[in-house]
Amino acid sequence: MAENHVVIELNGAKLELLEGDITELDVEAVVNAANVELQLGSGVAGAIRKKGGPSIQKECNRIGGTAVGTAVITGAGNLEAKHVIHAVGPKMGEGDEDRKLSAAVRSALALADRHGLKSVALPAISTGVFGFPTDRCARVTLTEIHRYLQGGTKLDRVVVVLFDDDNFNAFRKELRRGFR
Repeated sequence: MAENHVVIELNGAKLELLEGDITELDVEAVVNAANVELQLGSGVAGAIRKKGGPSIQKECNRIGGTAVGTAVITGAGNLEAKHVIHAVGPKMGEGDEDRKLSAAVRSALALADRHGLKSVALPAISTGVFGFPTDRCARVTLTEIHRYLQGGTKLDRVVVVLFDDDNFNAFRKELRRGFR
């Protein structure tokens, strides 16, 4: 495990913050920070495409696309995970970003649940090329995960995987503040 790793218990489930590579995690599904066209470009999507192989993009092409705030599921190709959940977060400046990011996180978790999955890992959705501020993403994402785990869920492990020290520290700081 990475040096930057925090685990807390929430309603019988584990919420983890981890600095690392989402494509190498031992979870049933990884969440891709997707675009509405479901084209695996750069950032998390690029890493998933590179390590998972072409089958993931082929499945995304068959699906065709999905709206901001929603998620779809595909196989995971050569990744450790069995599934990739493609969640579309908002682009900064399009309006109502916090609500849309909340919806994307909730959609990803609900899709994992509907497929009977126990573990899912997600990145800081929308913080890359979509320009969402990391500290704000941390607040919205952690609040939504907390809310989701309060309900009846089969998920027993939710991992937020952060790419580097700065992102990890922003999420850890928000987690220490508590849920609002």
